[in-house]
Amino acid sequence: MSVDTDKVDNIAGDDPHLKKEFGTIGLLFTAIGSIIGSGWLFSSLHASSLAGPAAILSWVVGTIMFLFIGLSYAELGVMMPRSGGVARYPHYAWGSFASYSFGWITWLACASVAAVEVSAVLTYASSYIHWLENPNGTLKPAGLVVAILMLGLFVLINFLGVKWFARINNVLVWWKLIMIVLVIVAIMIAAFHSGNFSATVKDGSGFAPNGIKGAMEAIPAAGIAFSFLGWRQGIELAGETDNPKKNVPLTLIGSILICGVLYILLQVAFIGALDPSALAENGWSGVGNAIETGTSAGNFSPLAALATFLGMGWLAGLLYADAFISPGDTGLIYTSVTARMSYAMGRNRNAPAELAKVNNNGVPWVSLILAWIAGSIFFLPFPSWQQLVSIVTSLTVLSFGSGSIALLTFRKQLPDMERPYRSRMPWVIAPLALLATNLIMYWAGWDQVWKMMAAVAIGYIFLGIFQAMDKGRAPKLEFKYGWWVLVWFAGITLVSYLGSYSGSDTKEAGQADVYGFNGGIVANIVLTAVVLALAWYCQLPKERVEAILNETEEIIDEDEEKLAPGV
Repeated sequence: MSVDTDKVDNIAGDDPHLKKEFGTIGLLFTAIGSIIGSGWLFSSLHASSLAGPAAILSWVVGTIMFLFIGLSYAELGVMMPRSGGVARYPHYAWGSFASYSFGWITWLACASVAAVEVSAVLTYASSYIHWLENPNGTLKPAGLVVAILMLGLFVLINFLGVKWFARINNVLVWWKLIMIVLVIVAIMIAAFHSGNFSATVKDGSGFAPNGIKGAMEAIPAAGIAFSFLGWRQGIELAGETDNPKKNVPLTLIGSILICGVLYILLQVAFIGALDPSALAENGWSGVGNAIETGTSAGNFSPLAALATFLGMGWLAGLLYADAFISPGDTGLIYTSVTARMSYAMGRNRNAPAELAKVNNNGVPWVSLILAWIAGSIFFLPFPSWQQLVSIVTSLTVLSFGSGSIALLTFRKQLPDMERPYRSRMPWVIAPLALLATNLIMYWAGWDQVWKMMAAVAIGYIFLGIFQAMDKGRAPKLEFKYGWWVLVWFAGITLVSYLGSYSGSDTKEAGQADVYGFNGGIVANIVLTAVVLALAWYCQLPKERVEAILNETEEIIDEDEEKLAPGV
């Protein structure tokens, strides 16, 4: 059997009701707008607290890691532009069980990001609107109502369709880019103490007071990895762009490089602007207090507090305004992406068909409503922006890992399929991308890994319920080809349990702590090699992959009544 190219491009590529209205700038700005969210408002502070001046190294390493991860998806996004692609590529490579596993993780992560961004807005606002949050960062009842309404606003805007979404987003992204450049330049001009990069303070000295271990821990824990997660929009919305060959690689690589450079410069400006005497008194662990000596204001709105401290009240005012715009725009984007993820799972038939139902604007409206409900739940149990970020980062990075492996397996499974963009050195890019994925999760610490795996286990319970209730529509799990996913998840858990990263201030109870920094890197290299070998061994036969792609027309015919436009 061979793949009918016209059929795959028109039908397997996506639901024909989704509209291809993202141009070059629209798709690139969606990724940049998603990256520049709440992360840039908080991460310079948190990274400095964990790593001192070595936070600059954290940003450099984080940028390189996400470049490898993004490069591993560039070929896939052009070869098969799919909305919700992160969940759909595993479906073609290893069948329904693998597809559901990554789809659930990705959907859960995306659904929580919008909540993180709303949380960031309210955290900044709590500096002057005190009835929003408690001192520990939890929402007060009035704050909870405001948060749910804000999330609802994101849903309403998305109901208007891709064209209106892109127009609104383009304007907001120009604002965000101008703001971050303005902050970098203004702070560097106002104050720059080069001695801060090697200063001796009470809790450490030199460039890396907590060593390389602290610098690497900052990548997931300080929101650095979280700040890069938005590059994925080039993949998740690839089925709705007018020129995937040009727009997808440009978006994936360009968004990471542009934002990486800006983040590194912002970290340099932040460290250089700190008052040396206050820094010496409070240390790097108390850098928030060092912004405004003797107070904690810098912990809630660090950049605005720093601008005020430097005598730039006008810049502080703009930052307080941006604290609504930047996270708000990213929350708007992720609400859209969350809907596309559950849409993709509905298209793959491992979730209810209603999730793929679209309205007359080409928007998966049932999935949008579900995104609002799920996002609202995330406001309840987590006490702060930073704690939300840690679990979201781990879940999202885990979902990225399958793309690097699919890049390799598709070379064997679909050797004759047209590749308008062909990745060079895939056997170098893919292993490094998977290793980066494993290391980011490992550095997040045992406290985050076990919670992440608990969330994965809950997803499998939902899978069992769906399989039992919808036997007529639910596809075969094809566990024979997807079982390696469980080995990978178990390996992540074991490597983290045996490691020295806890993810909290104190060593997590029950963690073995067998090896240190170097041992953890070796363990993750071994895990990467094992996972690559198993995934390669378990890949679906070429004939089955082609059958899945050609089956999509039958799926559309059978589901047409449920998936037809109309609310």
